[in-house]
Amino acid sequence: MDIDEARARFQELRAQPAGVSPTGLDAVWAALDVVAAADILGSWKGSVFETGHQLCTALPASRWHGKTFHSVLDAKPLMCRDEEGNLYSNVKLGKGEASLWNIEFRGEVTATMVYDGKPIFDHFKRVDENTLMGIMNGRPEVVLDNGEHCYFLLERD
Repeated sequence: MDIDEARARFQELRAQPAGVSPTGLDAVWAALDVVAAADILGSWKGSVFETGHQLCTALPASRWHGKTFHSVLDAKPLMCRDEEGNLYSNVKLGKGEASLWNIEFRGEVTATMVYDGKPIFDHFKRVDENTLMGIMNGRPEVVLDNGEHCYFLLERD
């Protein structure tokens, strides 16, 4: 799959309301470009690919909005909305905040958010200038659901 095919398939999978295949997402991931941690600073609106992973319901239930990267050492992984609709960093849910690093995942070095209080790594690859694909990785008992990762996307907010 080349980059143009990967971008087209990414758009198809993000629009799919349920039953998104992790295998299909892995193929898209493999074709996308890596991105440097310093290049993804800013605010991002997030959503999940509907693979059936438990986080596909847990994140919306927490009113997850997305992620904010103020600097590589100041990352907010769980920007949520309160009852009034105001954004806040849900440090209780995330057990702290995070930082950005360039870390190897699946043989490539790419931007990765490392959670402060949980054994979780969110790896990112670039779809285009305003869109990232993410894979949540870490201790299997924390991040895997039926042996599968959680796949998500971020768009510049």
